Amino acid sequence: MPLDRRSLRIIAFRGLTLTFTLIVVVILTAIIVGATGYDEVILRAVINEQVRAYREELSRPGSQVSPEERERMVREYRDTLVRVYGLDKPWYIRSLSNVPRLVTLDLYVTQEEVAGVLGLRRPLKVGDAIAVALPRTIIMITLAYVISAFISVPIGPYIAYKRGSVFDKSVIVYAAITNAFPVWWIAMLSIFIFGFYLGLAPTSYRPIIAQISKLSDAIYSLNITNIILTFKDILYYSYLPILVVTFSLLGAWLYSARAVAIRVVSEDYVAAARAKGLSESTIVRKYILRVIAGPILTFVILGLAGSIGGYIITETVFDWPGMGLLYYVAIYTGDSPTILALVYVTTLVYIIARFILEVLYVILDPRVKL
Repeated sequence: MPLDRRSLRIIAFRGLTLTFTLIVVVILTAIIVGATGYDEVILRAVINEQVRAYREELSRPGSQVSPEERERMVREYRDTLVRVYGLDKPWYIRSLSNVPRLVTLDLYVTQEEVAGVLGLRRPLKVGDAIAVALPRTIIMITLAYVISAFISVPIGPYIAYKRGSVFDKSVIVYAAITNAFPVWWIAMLSIFIFGFYLGLAPTSYRPIIAQISKLSDAIYSLNITNIILTFKDILYYSYLPILVVTFSLLGAWLYSARAVAIRVVSEDYVAAARAKGLSESTIVRKYILRVIAGPILTFVILGLAGSIGGYIITETVFDWPGMGLLYYVAIYTGDSPTILALVYVTTLVYIIARFILEVLYVILDPRVKL
């Protein structure tokens, strides 16, 4: 369907608005990290620890360094670290100077713990760190969102159509139960039952790092046998996290699809379709699902975009080295470049998702142009 000039102007205006929003979010995050002194406290603690280790190395038995020379070398080492970490500059210069480099993710991870949680070592660019963590989160979180969407979008309207039935009441109870218990709590319970008690699942999920690396090598070398074997290993380590997240999400997805469709079910044209003797599948597909396509599309696309950021606590429980665990380690170690990069990437994904929705709204809903 071709777009007229008015539609293109609307899309261009929405794109500029979303781009401005992205810039504001990144700048505000940089200001918050710097103005609160959060990163400075952590960085000074890191410097003190590195200086202590350096002093101990110079003070080892048999060292030929005099006490005066040792103190001079320690002071020079401390001054060098202060310059490297940017603590010799005001917070606003240290923080805001990183913002332009975020566009290309040309910042470096400052803490070894952040690189270590991904199975990597410094020097490491934040872009490379995110490129490693993102596929792992997609395997665990985004895939669970996709499964939930595929199940709930077709079934939700049927639940609304059968309002008051046993199936409808069961879904409501299921949604209430899954919303009452946090995902991370279900994750801990699942690891205990299926991992430690029944022995049907791993109790440690850190080996997923090596398995994904093996899969990349197998794909690069086009070794079909290794691809199949490695895929089986990845499935072994990922099936329980995927099932846990899907189980937790599905109740909310089904209930939301039901809530969106339940208003449409009571419309006169649906009653007229019933009176004509049309089948349930035809009524749901043509008279309900098509009408609620807009809200459902919004829910699905924004949900998938939000899943890219990962689940901090759930990934920590599984020790799953994805975006959520990367967020957690970057925050508690005060790795401000990684924090800024993660905020930038997750906001960018959300902005792209919003822009796609705006384009679809203009195409699917003529009222937007009015």
